[in-house]
Amino acid sequence: MDNLVEIIVLLGGTAVIVGIAERVRLPYPVLMLIAAAGVSLIPSVPSLVIPPELILPLFLPPLLFATAMRTSWSVFRVRWRSLVLLAFALVVVTAAVAAGISLAMTQTITVAGAVALGAIVAPPDPVAVESVSSKVGMPRRLTTVLQTEGLFNDAVAIVIFQAAVSAVVAGQSVGWLIVPQFLGGAALAAGLGFAMAWLVGWLTALLPNLVARSSITVVAPFAVYLIADELHASGVVAVVVTALELGRRSRPQDYAERLARQAFWGIVELLVTGLAFGLMGMELELILTDDRIDIVPMLPAVVAVCTAVVVVRLLWMLGIQLMGGTENRTPVPGSFKETLVLSWCGMRGLATMALALSLPVDVSAGTPFPGRAFIIVTALGVLISTLVVPGLTLPLLMRLLQLPRDPHAGRRRDRALAKRAQEASLKALEEAPEWDDLPDEARKSLRRRILGLERMLSRDAERDPQAQAHIQEQLAAVQRIQRRALNAGREEILRARREPGVDPMVADRVLHRLDLRTVMLDR
Repeated sequence: MDNLVEIIVLLGGTAVIVGIAERVRLPYPVLMLIAAAGVSLIPSVPSLVIPPELILPLFLPPLLFATAMRTSWSVFRVRWRSLVLLAFALVVVTAAVAAGISLAMTQTITVAGAVALGAIVAPPDPVAVESVSSKVGMPRRLTTVLQTEGLFNDAVAIVIFQAAVSAVVAGQSVGWLIVPQFLGGAALAAGLGFAMAWLVGWLTALLPNLVARSSITVVAPFAVYLIADELHASGVVAVVVTALELGRRSRPQDYAERLARQAFWGIVELLVTGLAFGLMGMELELILTDDRIDIVPMLPAVVAVCTAVVVVRLLWMLGIQLMGGTENRTPVPGSFKETLVLSWCGMRGLATMALALSLPVDVSAGTPFPGRAFIIVTALGVLISTLVVPGLTLPLLMRLLQLPRDPHAGRRRDRALAKRAQEASLKALEEAPEWDDLPDEARKSLRRRILGLERMLSRDAERDPQAQAHIQEQLAAVQRIQRRALNAGREEILRARREPGVDPMVADRVLHRLDLRTVMLDR
């Protein structure tokens, strides 16, 4: 019961912290972490304990699914170099450097344990990065690179971590078999993601109830993650592929489901993120107050690993800049300022915490996991140094750097896509079978303002009851044409969303407005 009360308090506290964060212009996850750590230091407040094996399945699927739904396959086709250089290579290099430093500076850890530590501290968290970067006016081109990096680096880190922990338990060394293990697991997970997206599409086509259709997308990320985990595949890859494929399969007529899904996942993402960072704050308190853990002798190695994590990312980003950036058309990073921002946004989050907490206490009966306390303390140190410090200072850094931004770029992209939707809608209007039967005035009004015509016809029907039947026929024809036109506009935007070079977030904004106009017709 205590745990349930604490979860409810954390969820309610998230809403309060979000309001405070908006006023003080700071990222709410960072404030949530600090607030939870401070409150948990009060002696009468019990600590919330969630079984380690439940943390990844509970938190990763919804947060990754919500993030991946805002991107598209076309982004990955354009930004494949970001995936290779950041999500894969940088994670491996960071893990190797952290493992080497740990082995050199502490005697309580084995090689496999050091590799596990490296995997824990290596992957930046896409949820943490997005929640912080979205509040500071970061250029969209930088945010997109961070999102692309964050969606798959957890998969690489988790495979390395699981192989290292298995080696510790079995008393073996970490071998090169980890590479085919990752590739095979990723391939199987991708297949599961495609299959789950197909199953969700098939079920939603059968179900007439909107709530039932929307609920399937709630179950899907958890189900595919657990299935992948049971088959020793990558649950992270399975969830991301499911979300991307569902976005690709979205149809123009799914407007009500899209609106319901956007509203639901927006709430879920906010609350789950707040709960996750609240748990991090409580875990920090547990570490600080645990008499069995002597932190002072660990501090030099912990500081060295925290410093290495930041320095490796900075040097890697500098190398990418010298190589010409991650993209061909618009190099990112294209300047030292952008390199500094992308380096500062290497924030660790939920994956780091969850992997650290999922370390087994004992290798076997009576044999403790070697170096477990050091690994957990180091993971918390990396969380603080890469999340709290950058999260609190990123707004100041953005103001000092004054990155060149085009304040009208977003509006221009919106207008360009809106124009495409308008042209498709007008074409559908003129091709409608009822078009020629409408009066000239009605056709002109439809081109000018579709919803305005409906109000005009309704007023005419009230003034002339004898013409009401004829007016109602024209009104029904107008509504059919409006639906056909809006459907054509949505179809054009969905097609544009799948094109390389089109920002999915901009397409989603335009699509959202078209969906809302269609819902208004149904009332």
